[in-house]
Amino acid sequence: MAHRSFLPSARAANVIIALGAFALGWAIYVRYALLEQSSVGLACRTLETVTCETRAAVIALFSQSVFGIAALVCALIQLIRPSLVMFTLALMATCAGLVIYNNNLAGLAGGLLLISFARPWRGARG
Repeated sequence: MAHRSFLPSARAANVIIALGAFALGWAIYVRYALLEQSSVGLACRTLETVTCETRAAVIALFSQSVFGIAALVCALIQLIRPSLVMFTLALMATCAGLVIYNNNLAGLAGGLLLISFARPWRGARG
C-alpha cells in the first residue's frame, strides 16, 4: 500500500500560513519594539510593567536558545512522524527562532521541515 507524501489540504494550509504569519509578526514586534529599543531597556530598569516582564522573559529564553531548540525538536518529530499539528508548531517556533537571535538551530529546523514534505504520511486520505 503506497502512502502519499505529507501535504496539508488547502484549508489546513490556510490555517498553518495564518499561524506562521502570526508567530513571525509577534517575533518581529518583540525584537524591534522591545528588545532593540534602548529607550525600552532604560525604562525597564525603573519600571515593572507587563512589557518589561515580557522583554525579560524573551531575553532569558533566547539566551538559552529555547526558540531554536523548540523549533529543532518539533521539526525532528515532524520528520519522524508527520502531522499537521507538529508541522504548525515547528513552523511557528522556526519563525520565532529565526527572528529572535536563534538563527542556527531554527535554520536547521526549517530545512528539516522542508525535508518532511517528502516523508510518507499516514494521515493522507485516499
